[in-house]
Amino acid sequence: MNTIKNYQQQIINIAQTLLITIENREEITPSLIAAKVDLAASLDANMAENFNREAAIEELIRRFSLWIGQTTTLKNEVGHVAWLTADRKSGWRYWPRYSDWMEKQLSYKAVESLDQVTDNILGMLEDPLRNGPWDRRGLVVGHVQSGKTGNYTGLICKAADAGYKIIIVLAGLHNNLRSQTQIRLEEGFLGYETTASSNVRNVVGVGEIDSDHTIFPNCATFRAESGDFNRRVARHLAISPEQRPWLFVVKKNKTVLAELLKWVQNQVADVSQPATTSTSVQDDLPRVRKKATNLPLLIIDDEADNASVDTGEQLFDNEGNPDEEHLPTTINRLIRRILFSFTRSAYVGYTATPFANIFIHNKGETRDDGLDLFPSSFIVNLAAPSNYIGPAKVFGLLSPNGRQAGLPLIREVTDSASIDGRSGWMPMNHKNGYLPRHEKQDQLPPSLVQAIDSFLLACAVRRLRGQRNEHSSMLVHVTRFNSTQREVHRQISLYIQQLKQRLTRNIDSENLLARLRKLWKDDFLPTTTSIYNSLPELTNTKNIDWNDVEHELSSVVQDIETRMINGTAKDALEYEEQKATGLKVIAVGGDKLARGLTLEGLTVSYFLRASRMYDTLMQMGRWFGYRPGYIDLCRLYTTPDLTEWFGHISNAAEELREEFDLMEARGGTPRDYGLKVQSHSVLMITSRLKMRTAQDLLLSFSGDLLETVVFHKRQDVLKSNFDTAKKLIMAMGRPNELDPERIRLSGKQKWKGFLWKEIAPSHIIEFLREYQTHAESYKVKSELIAEFVHTMNEAKELTKWTVALLGGGEGGERNFSPGIDIRMLKRSSNKDFDHKYTIGRLLSPRDESIDLDNAAWEAALKMTRTAWKPDPARAREGNPQEPPAAPNGPAIRTLRGFGAEGITPTPEKGLLLLYALDPELAGEGVFSVSDKQPVIAFGISFPASQSGRKVLYKVNTVEWRNWEQEYGPTE
Repeated sequence: MNTIKNYQQQIINIAQTLLITIENREEITPSLIAAKVDLAASLDANMAENFNREAAIEELIRRFSLWIGQTTTLKNEVGHVAWLTADRKSGWRYWPRYSDWMEKQLSYKAVESLDQVTDNILGMLEDPLRNGPWDRRGLVVGHVQSGKTGNYTGLICKAADAGYKIIIVLAGLHNNLRSQTQIRLEEGFLGYETTASSNVRNVVGVGEIDSDHTIFPNCATFRAESGDFNRRVARHLAISPEQRPWLFVVKKNKTVLAELLKWVQNQVADVSQPATTSTSVQDDLPRVRKKATNLPLLIIDDEADNASVDTGEQLFDNEGNPDEEHLPTTINRLIRRILFSFTRSAYVGYTATPFANIFIHNKGETRDDGLDLFPSSFIVNLAAPSNYIGPAKVFGLLSPNGRQAGLPLIREVTDSASIDGRSGWMPMNHKNGYLPRHEKQDQLPPSLVQAIDSFLLACAVRRLRGQRNEHSSMLVHVTRFNSTQREVHRQISLYIQQLKQRLTRNIDSENLLARLRKLWKDDFLPTTTSIYNSLPELTNTKNIDWNDVEHELSSVVQDIETRMINGTAKDALEYEEQKATGLKVIAVGGDKLARGLTLEGLTVSYFLRASRMYDTLMQMGRWFGYRPGYIDLCRLYTTPDLTEWFGHISNAAEELREEFDLMEARGGTPRDYGLKVQSHSVLMITSRLKMRTAQDLLLSFSGDLLETVVFHKRQDVLKSNFDTAKKLIMAMGRPNELDPERIRLSGKQKWKGFLWKEIAPSHIIEFLREYQTHAESYKVKSELIAEFVHTMNEAKELTKWTVALLGGGEGGERNFSPGIDIRMLKRSSNKDFDHKYTIGRLLSPRDESIDLDNAAWEAALKMTRTAWKPDPARAREGNPQEPPAAPNGPAIRTLRGFGAEGITPTPEKGLLLLYALDPELAGEGVFSVSDKQPVIAFGISFPASQSGRKVLYKVNTVEWRNWEQEYGPTE
């Protein structure tokens, strides 16, 4: 079986080599690809008889239609000496063999991009041959499940080629992820399997490209459960500068890292550290008493935001100097002490959710631990290739018209718990030991039954598409408690056993087959058609008949296994051991499944976890990644609430990436980005929740857009807010622009409404203080915003306001004052709540530019396009390869605050946008009373600022607990 897979791969590789030689890529058509595949197959009779022609052609079409986005970088060159040249790379052995090995699996474009990106990262580290002390800290931000492991494997290969001698990979918290990482590095860097029991080295991966044992790196850890670094290994391990590079793949575990630090101090460090008079609190961890001067160190920190960040709060004096006696949290302290043990060191963190890392203070330092892990040297924002399926493609964009452009893969789960969330099969706040019961019976809810049925159909179709020997996985993630996971595992196993009996023994199979056929007809066929129309290069075009699917079902169901993912190395080894035939598994897990571990061939996910922590929720999204030839078969079964939150996350992540792009275009540094993210109101809350320390938050809204998306439903509150808006409009007097239907900038700006200019901040502050925001509107609190405006006035900013009242919607007409009548807007409710009305987005993208003249609008557009990078994973409307046609919000706010060539900065100008939403159009049953008040909503666009002014947000214990309940448990 494995031989057949090799034949398939050989034909694809040969055909790809033939196609790469064609200079004009537009000539590479499907028919030409088919001809090259036939030519490759004709070279060997055995290959020709044992390969799937259609699957090979489909794979090459995907490879040659692929395009890669552009990476962006913020960097600080202080103390850095440029060194990486073509001459410096001559004679390298590790990278060339990794590159050749990757070309067998990926498009040549992907390998070229990987080469460029890893050159960029390595070049920002220091030359390992450079003498004298140096220290470089960086962060690489990629998308969830987008190939970060492949990226840092390439970086490790190049670093070893360049002369880094000790390479430590911090691989998560659990054995399964450590083992999976070890296996990946065996294939991509070491070239051989690592075992503790034998000196015989089985060649794998890159070792098959270049099997010269004299260059094989040394490795102190192994792929097995007991393969982590420990005292026994340390006792027999000694190295010298003349040896090949040493690799350590270790967990972020106190015992493991303490033993590694102890070994570094005893076996590697060669120069005594000068004694200090430190009076810091003594701990039970090894101290840095000596420094290693002869061996350069590289630490790769996988999932760098998890456990590595110091969640204690270091204090700083009035001059910004850190408290040197601060005691960091244990894992952070150990990582820093290992780095502090080397005079020449580099640290590169990898994560998809960098928020916690950005909150690290850029001046954090202690006597015993050295510098904190803030990425002071660089932050790299990796772009994704066009075949990556990320949040933007799965969930789409939240817009004023609801969620748009998401793939039709989400199936809402409404039967996992009762309406109040307190009972049912899996209540939201169930306790350890809970026994899941649906309708008081020991059975699965219908939604999970359908999810398993979908997995069965997907596996059958993949077999018919030539992917029978590929891994296929289903994720069931519904609880963090092991005892409850075991019950879920038991229920699923029982259901799978029933399926096997009915399909293989033909016992009462008629009803089951009728149900599966209906699911095929009503769900799978229309979904495949829809996705093929939008992503033809990622979808198999082969027409499959139901009779063919039915014929495969009995074989498929016999291959399906149900597993508990409990953090052991066996979880990762199963995929490796069954790669010849492909593992078909339903993986039941919780927190130990949430981070890092890749479920190979993940097809169906059943996901109920309720965390709303930005980074926690994103990391749980194992369903993101690459699904070549079967994206249309994938399904995500989850709750409407989580679907809504993932939409919010996609939008927030998109805006942060736009901010990042603007900073790169303006020559910004990691510190600039850190200051920006630290002012982000929602991210501040979620990160502070992890820190469990100071409950008083200092917030800045400079450069931010705030918009109300959560509203009261009580009529008295709605009337009060309506009266508050009318009071403001009366106080502002006659509008500067009274034409209710206005077209500007040659048709680029169109609004219906009224505009006031040069409004005193006192009117804005009064409006905000009287407007009642909903208690669950955590990002937009009107009283806090009013206080911020007052604080900025003291710095002579936000002193002249533009106010717009926007209408022109589908709703009824409302009068605000004599001559001020507008038609209300439609904003559909995301979900029907008893106590609140919620929407996806309030503003239309063009609204922020309402007060720009032609010159400012064009300058903001130029700024947007200068910073723009094509990236298929970004949440953009239209063609992601074409520059934007209008300025984005971050550029408009930057232009206002800092100006541009020919444009004077106007940090004194704030923009308040008022909207009246028609409750009749919110959705059926959202508002039930007959005398419905309009829902007054507002957005505020704050210009960027260098004043550094912040407003103190004092959080009481009750509100802190409410945040914890709203955003979910921390990791």
